[in-house]
Amino acid sequence: MPVFVLRVWVPDRPGALGAVASRIGAVRGDLIGIDILERGAGRAIDELVVELPDADLVPLLISEVGQVDGVDVEDVRPAPATVVDPRLDALETAALLCEKGEVGELLGALCGRARHDVEAEWAVVLDVEAGIGLASGGAPPPVPWLVAFVAGSRTSQRVAAAECGPDDIAWAALPRADLALVLGRCGRPFRARERRQLAAVARIAGHRWAELTGTDAGTRRQPDPLVS
Repeated sequence: MPVFVLRVWVPDRPGALGAVASRIGAVRGDLIGIDILERGAGRAIDELVVELPDADLVPLLISEVGQVDGVDVEDVRPAPATVVDPRLDALETAALLCEKGEVGELLGALCGRARHDVEAEWAVVLDVEAGIGLASGGAPPPVPWLVAFVAGSRTSQRVAAAECGPDDIAWAALPRADLALVLGRCGRPFRARERRQLAAVARIAGHRWAELTGTDAGTRRQPDPLVS
């Protein structure tokens, strides 16, 4: 049976999500997963994993859910081949990073796993001070543009704390390494939970980097660029 991920804005009040679930059932859908991405200003942004008996029911599903008072459908997309719990994904990513025994492997794994966890189109690890890329996945924008973006974003406390940012780009600092993880995707804004998850993964990678190199930011040797 086809499975879809439905991103919806729901009133943050008792019974609202139940009403959405009822509409999903009305089109013979089965709600098999819920992930709360963001809450605030009286609304919540949720991702619902829905199994349908037929993919042709997607337009009807959108129509039914949209009829619930105060609910808006932001995005619908086919679910990944393997639907997993995002919290389990985060734990597996953390474990993988801790297992890496070489800096290049660590940064490559960070790009790959972070990109997978938030379904980003591209990811890159930057040395902002040196103005170089150290690892990447997908097709990121030019490194000089990304370096300038991160450098400018650091002036905003909320952006630097992973509380907000541009819809299509999320980034997080690697503490003790003075590096930055930057990811991007189109058509589906990054939300607060995703940004916090990326920040947590970046912290783990930063501490592992310090363990592998035996140094902290400011005392490390100049790294060799791996991407341009």
